[in-house]
Amino acid sequence: MLVLLPPSEGKASSGTGAPVKVEALALPGLRAAREAVLGELVELCAGDEEKAREVLGLSEGLRGEVAKNAALPGAGARPAGEIYTGVLYDALGLATLDPDAVTRAGRSLLIFSGLWGAVRVTDRIPSYRCSMGVKLPGIGALGAYWRGAMAEVMPEAAGERLVLDLRSSAYAAAWKPKGEIAARTATVRVLHAPTRKVISHFNKATKGRIVRSLLTSGAEPSGPGELAEVLRALGYVVEVAGAGRLDVLVDEVH
Repeated sequence: MLVLLPPSEGKASSGTGAPVKVEALALPGLRAAREAVLGELVELCAGDEEKAREVLGLSEGLRGEVAKNAALPGAGARPAGEIYTGVLYDALGLATLDPDAVTRAGRSLLIFSGLWGAVRVTDRIPSYRCSMGVKLPGIGALGAYWRGAMAEVMPEAAGERLVLDLRSSAYAAAWKPKGEIAARTATVRVLHAPTRKVISHFNKATKGRIVRSLLTSGAEPSGPGELAEVLRALGYVVEVAGAGRLDVLVDEVH
């Protein structure tokens, strides 16, 4: 199973580790695109601070993110699973998984990123600020920019596995499963059971819990229908909403 995740806007500090080695990141076919985005982001943030803030959509309170981006090539790097924080990643709790589940996370989770395209949780990256919705001056909209490179590497990354796509719409824009991969791709919508509405906190936290449950169980469903059965066995209330589309109903998230 390959699980596609969005990143988090908030990120832990980079720490004091060695700087990122772009050539060492997973999905090496993305190297040229990664270097291009990194170079443009650093150049933007090393120049006019106000322009950089405007391009990146940063509030006054996040002004310091500009200087952080400008220093990315020399910044310390940590595993991506430690860098990304927020509701989904708190619920997923990578740091508290048992060793077997940690191994599964390393081969199963792929986090999409405006800066890196996509990384594994074990890839060492610095803390940064650059969402997929950003339009860099020389490259343009990152969602569109990444499509060509991602189309080249994602079929091999998916292999013959079920693809569980939990990305938000902005990150889904960078790669859309096609053909036979689309036929074995599942998406999940989390609905608040009493209202049957999507509520952001429930959505993110429940997706994190679902991924954690799948990793700890060791389940390897081969298709969306089998995934629905696995999730029911794990205690989730699941409805099949259409081809590859599952609704998970929750009353509350702890």
